[in-house]
Amino acid sequence: MKKWIPVLVVVIALTAFLTVLRYRGRTKPAEPVETVNPNVAELSVEAQQNAGIVSEQIRPVPIANTLKTTGVVSVDQARIAHILPLARGVVEKLYVHLGDRVKAGQALVKYDNIELGEVLGEYRRLRSGLVKLKAQERTAEQSFGRAKTLIQVRAISQREFELRDAEWEEAKAAVGGQIAELEQVGMKLRRFGVETEKLESMTGSQGMRPEGSASTIHAPFGGVITQCSASDGTVVDRDREILTLADISSVWVLADVYEKDLGLVRTGSKCHVSVSSYPNEVFPGSLTNVSDSIDPASRTAKARCVVANPDGRLKLEMFASVEIPTEQARTALAIPIEALQEINGEAVAFVQSNETTFEKRPLRLGTRTSQWVEIIEGVKAGEKVVSKGSFYLKSTILRGQISSE
Repeated sequence: MKKWIPVLVVVIALTAFLTVLRYRGRTKPAEPVETVNPNVAELSVEAQQNAGIVSEQIRPVPIANTLKTTGVVSVDQARIAHILPLARGVVEKLYVHLGDRVKAGQALVKYDNIELGEVLGEYRRLRSGLVKLKAQERTAEQSFGRAKTLIQVRAISQREFELRDAEWEEAKAAVGGQIAELEQVGMKLRRFGVETEKLESMTGSQGMRPEGSASTIHAPFGGVITQCSASDGTVVDRDREILTLADISSVWVLADVYEKDLGLVRTGSKCHVSVSSYPNEVFPGSLTNVSDSIDPASRTAKARCVVANPDGRLKLEMFASVEIPTEQARTALAIPIEALQEINGEAVAFVQSNETTFEKRPLRLGTRTSQWVEIIEGVKAGEKVVSKGSFYLKSTILRGQISSE
């Protein structure tokens, strides 16, 4: 029994030691976890310079009162072409389809021009007749030359001499009339698209070559095919439109102005157009016309805003919001339009709280102009907002959100 006493003491001591360790493990405080604010970006001064970040103080600025209304994107009626054939025929090849973008001079449709075939036949007949008439003219000229020699030696009578002179004049007149008729038919062929070189080749030294009666219609300018009513094999005529081509590099936005607001708008003033497809982006335009008639149902007049659309992002029939500055002005807290960004569908700006810290602020917006956007809520006068390089801060915030997720 005595020999087990030391072993028992060791077991008791070890049990007590493990109990103490377990107790301490339960009561030891957890290490603090460092948290990162997802709405704050930290950038050193050097990093700010590399990113081109510039901040400026928020202050009230003069902003013109604006008339807010809605409108629809429409084609500029001066930039639309209705493509019709010059004569009756059958479509051989349609090179474009609805919605295609085309360049100026691009082939649109090739068709068998029935009238062109008839005119080509007439042209060949006239050219052949001209050859014959010129031969007769040369014969008459030679006959008159001989008569001129014979009259000097009194070998022919004066009457015979005058007769040969008249024959020569008649032959020259016939050639002149044939040439005039030929030129008239040639002009008609050129209107059909037959080139001058092809006309000349029809009566070259090797004789006439048969020409096809196919006509090709080319785009008068670059644009988009907005209507197509033909296909290969379709019978077409000069009173039937084949294609409609619209140049949408510049579009109209037809805005509805209520009767009571007509006194606030003036032609020649600027306007600002926005669409839901491109939030926080403003398309500048110019108000060129206000309709002289009122819609009796809505009591509105159409105001035509001409807007440049070189990249074609504004689509026809798009619904648009239109702001038309009036002559009345007011002072409002605003930030530069370049300072405005969008994150997760929310308008934000970045406020510089100290030398290296930038805070993302959600904003409630008011009136926009081409340079400024009014801030109703989100920032205060005197704070510094990032006016250049805000997209870099937006990318930094988004990278932080992805990393945390």
